[in-house]
Amino acid sequence: MFNNIGPLGLLLIAVVVLVLFGRGKISSLMGEVGKGITSFKRGIKEGQAEIENVAADTARDVTPEAEKPKDKV
Repeated sequence: MFNNIGPLGLLLIAVVVLVLFGRGKISSLMGEVGKGITSFKRGIKEGQAEIENVAADTARDVTPEAEKPKDKV
């Protein structure tokens, strides 16, 4: 269906969208899209940091007692 849209077709679509919504509405919409992307990236970073913190808190030594080095006092 959209396999043969060329540069002229994309330009025509852009002009129609600009006429229908106006420059102000499109710029505010793009600003909201940018804020959403930023918020999404921040959420991903916070989620990864939380997972790493939980993993670090629950990490435990599973070395068998026989293989653990003896501390010299």
